Amino acid sequence: MAESKDDTFLDDPEAIEAEIEAALEGEEAALDGGKETVDITEDQGPSELELMRAERDEMKDRLLRVLAESENVRKRADRDRREGEQYGGSKLARDLLPVYDNLYRALQSAKEKENEAATAVIEGVELTLRELLNVFSKHGVSPLVPEVGDTFNPQEHEAMFEAPLPNTNKGEIIQVMAVGFMLHDRLLRPAQVGVSSNPG
Repeated sequence: MAESKDDTFLDDPEAIEAEIEAALEGEEAALDGGKETVDITEDQGPSELELMRAERDEMKDRLLRVLAESENVRKRADRDRREGEQYGGSKLARDLLPVYDNLYRALQSAKEKENEAATAVIEGVELTLRELLNVFSKHGVSPLVPEVGDTFNPQEHEAMFEAPLPNTNKGEIIQVMAVGFMLHDRLLRPAQVGVSSNPG
């Protein structure tokens, strides 16, 4: 639906401020035009004109503050909406990760004891696992798969154990127990790994 001129005007704080400035200048010119008829003596204190100008300045200041606050609220609401769209499903995605883990383990176990009777089941599990990954990808969930020999990164990995494995350096990944997952640019679950504690 196209925005009307009034809607566009309301979304533009600078246009509103310019309109207010023009109205206030016109009002001030009208007040200044009648200045000659005002009889001001030193004993009377602030004149009516000065009081009106002070009130006008106060109202202008209040209006500018309200405009700035409304712009901040709009930006904050826009940011919250974008975050809700991207990260609102994180709890559901996190709850589905054990389903992925169980399907993956079932597939690995079935492949180790593969026979003709299990072939159809293996294909079914593979298809289910592939479809689950497609759904994850559609919603911004991507697997985080470290390799054996990679350096342990506490931002992405969770060390489940340490072992002094020969021919490895301290801090190297020696076993991947479960892959991790990212939700867009946030860590949904760290990859679970074993790490070498070999001093060198």
